Amino acid sequence: MKYYMVDAFAEKIFEGNPAGVCVLDQWVPDHLMQDIATENNLSETAFTVKETDGYHLRWFTPGGEIDLCGHATLGTAYILFRFYEQEAEKITFHTKGGQLVVTRTDDLLEMDFPAYVLSQIPVTDEMTTAIGTRPLEAWMGRDLVCVLENEEQVYAACPDQEKVRNLDGLLLHITTRGEKYDCVSRTFAPKMGVVEDAVCGSGHCHMIPLWANKLNKDKLIARQASKRGGTLYCRRDGNRIRMAGTAVLYSSAELYVDDFSEEDFTDEHK
Repeated sequence: MKYYMVDAFAEKIFEGNPAGVCVLDQWVPDHLMQDIATENNLSETAFTVKETDGYHLRWFTPGGEIDLCGHATLGTAYILFRFYEQEAEKITFHTKGGQLVVTRTDDLLEMDFPAYVLSQIPVTDEMTTAIGTRPLEAWMGRDLVCVLENEEQVYAACPDQEKVRNLDGLLLHITTRGEKYDCVSRTFAPKMGVVEDAVCGSGHCHMIPLWANKLNKDKLIARQASKRGGTLYCRRDGNRIRMAGTAVLYSSAELYVDDFSEEDFTDEHK
């Protein structure tokens, strides 16, 4: 099995968010994809198979499959453009989160993602003790988004992972208005076996609509304030988010995991 490791939303290696990318000739059993993701121990490993009208794409975290992932989509598109679809200008992915299109735009790869609908919810003591500071606001989509007072609180936060695990929402995002950037954020995903996601694309499908409304602008430059860091060039387009960035190849390898039985397949993967 061909395997690549890509730093997404990065301009050089050791920045951005590392993603595993497996390019398959045909689907392998779900448990094998999960084992590979667990072995890789990255926030996401992507698996893709070519179809007549694009590619089918799935993402696995060490803790299970997820319905949307930005950085691993960017990483997968980068690999396909570089090695498999060198003449293509766009790639269409079919995913559990719907159809996703990645387009080459100048020096960037631009992704077209659905925006999450957020509902404001009360700030709770549980959020405060989990994060270590009291949020100004809290919003819920698939994930929990907590707005903090300033950048210093975002950079300095050291959330209690077990208490974060007990909060509602799949992931926790903490965010604030930026000084150099329109917004800055960090993402924590202990429910998915990920302490901190270095750069989270699906998180920005929550936060870009929020900040677009707050700042009354549709084009935003966002910064993920993790230790590795990453920059996302985003644009709200109705109920979609255009999200662009760069990626770099860290490694390529062959995974020796092809010894599986045909009876392991389910009907949906045949």
